[in-house]
Amino acid sequence: MEKQGFIHSLPFKLLVALALGIACGLALSSMDQSAFGQALLNIVVTVKFIVAQFISFCVPLIIIGFIAPSITRLGNNASRMLIVALILAYVSSIGAAFFATVAGYGILPHLNINPDVDGLKELPEVVFELTIPQIMPVMSALFFSVLVGLSAAWNKSKLITGVLEEFQQIVLSIVTRFVIPALPILIGTTFCTLAYEGTITKQLPIFLIIIIIVMVGHYIWMTLLYSLAGIYSGKNPMNIIKNYPPAYMTAVGTMSSAATLSVALECAKKSVPTLRNDMVDFGIPLFANIHLCGSVMTETFFVMAVSKMLYGEFPSIEKMILFCLLLGVFAIGAPGVPGGTVMASLGLITGVLGFDGTGTALMLTIFALQDSFGTACNVTGDGALTLILTGYAEKHGIQEQKLEAVL
Repeated sequence: MEKQGFIHSLPFKLLVALALGIACGLALSSMDQSAFGQALLNIVVTVKFIVAQFISFCVPLIIIGFIAPSITRLGNNASRMLIVALILAYVSSIGAAFFATVAGYGILPHLNINPDVDGLKELPEVVFELTIPQIMPVMSALFFSVLVGLSAAWNKSKLITGVLEEFQQIVLSIVTRFVIPALPILIGTTFCTLAYEGTITKQLPIFLIIIIIVMVGHYIWMTLLYSLAGIYSGKNPMNIIKNYPPAYMTAVGTMSSAATLSVALECAKKSVPTLRNDMVDFGIPLFANIHLCGSVMTETFFVMAVSKMLYGEFPSIEKMILFCLLLGVFAIGAPGVPGGTVMASLGLITGVLGFDGTGTALMLTIFALQDSFGTACNVTGDGALTLILTGYAEKHGIQEQKLEAVL
């Protein structure tokens, strides 16, 4: 992944869009009685509606484009160690999600999240409703992806596998060239309307508090992962942790597990013989793509906060359980783009939790603002899972071997 300056990064663009949106919303609120102000507000509301419709349309395409090819690749290379690695990544991800859910039910009710703000202004109606229906419901897209991916892998269908791989590249182009450039527009128009209504000045401080709470949760989860890994393997996890600060800081700077991979491998190699060399070669690159515990934890905590903030209540326990279990699956097939986890799981946010365009925009914004630290948690947690892989291989008499033999 090519390095880029912060001013060209997505978080910076979203911050600029957020600031401009708030400024424009406050300005429109001050000239509420003028015809010019109402005309501009009509344009903002209409643009927000159309962009939200476009992103909603892309959600099933993103699900199919990333989940199905991921399954075919894993199925074609399935082996004993790969299955163990997948189980570890999934258990860690949903464990982080359930941890965030419990924390959300325990902490968020004590925060001053009040959806009923007095004196809110009413937004005008959309001038031009360009409705863009999805090609299929999001849950249909999920089950279609799983069934097609598994069937193609079992039948070793080279044609369908090739088509899915090419379709993934097409969807990735749609995401990078259309969806991501559209996100600042959605963010800007959303915060413009929130500022016009009058809620933003009271709700924005809550976002900052929530981000700090989530970062604390990252460190708690990494501590738990390394503790369990040390107990299972019988080795000192501090021999790994002490080598990981460069990978952590690189992840904070790049916001990408892929861009951090070379540094993560170097840090893990310094942890040999605590980590087995073949397990490092196998586990670190694999976990960089499928183990997203930090991002999953963040998204789970944020959806609960946004639900309370916008809709006045937390999602039910039943919905959160389903959301957490499916989010672990979506994370495995998340696209390698900024905010990939929340991007891949937009279908869960809208389909399972029932978020509308405003809720989706808020999720994308606050997720992007802390994406650096979520990625750093993902990358650092990979070392703990690789230690578990090392312990598994030694306990089951699997001889150290080259990467080709492991796969």
